[in-house]
Amino acid sequence: MLRLALYQPDIPQNTGTLLRMAACLGAAVEIIEPAGFDVSDRHLRRSGLDYLDRVAVTRHRSWDAFAAWRQAHNIRLVLATTRGALPYTAFAYRDGDCLLMGRESAGVPDAVHAAADARVVVPIRPDLRSLNVAVCAAMILGEALRQTEGFPSPD
Repeated sequence: MLRLALYQPDIPQNTGTLLRMAACLGAAVEIIEPAGFDVSDRHLRRSGLDYLDRVAVTRHRSWDAFAAWRQAHNIRLVLATTRGALPYTAFAYRDGDCLLMGRESAGVPDAVHAAADARVVVPIRPDLRSLNVAVCAAMILGEALRQTEGFPSPD
C-alpha cells in the first residue's frame, strides 16, 4: 500500500481533500504534527465528507516520531519538493513508498529534505512558484499507483 504523509499541514480544507482522495484511492495517510489547526476540526469534515471514516490515518506527534516509525518499518520516503531535480514521472515508485507533502506555507525544513530517500518535482512554468499541495499530491499519487498497478478495481 502506498502512503501519503502530510508534514505539519496548515490548511484543514487541503488536508480534508487529501484524506478524501486517499480513501478513494486506497492509500494510507500519515499526519506529522504539529498541524496548523485542530486535526479534528470541522473543516476536515467539510472537505473530506463521510470519506474520513474510510481512510487509515496515523498521527505522529513530531517529525522525530514519524522518522522513528518509518525507520522501524523500513519505508522509503519520497519527498515532493520544488527543489527536486527529478520529474515525478521519471521516478520508479514501489509499493509501500511514502509520498511526503510539505507544509503549504513553508514546505519542509532542510533536515527533513535531507532525510528523504528521493526528491521529486512536478514541473511547472518557471515564472510560477508551485501547485496547490492537494493537486501535487494527486498527480504524484496517481503516477505512483499507475506504476505499481495499485489503482482500486472498479468492480
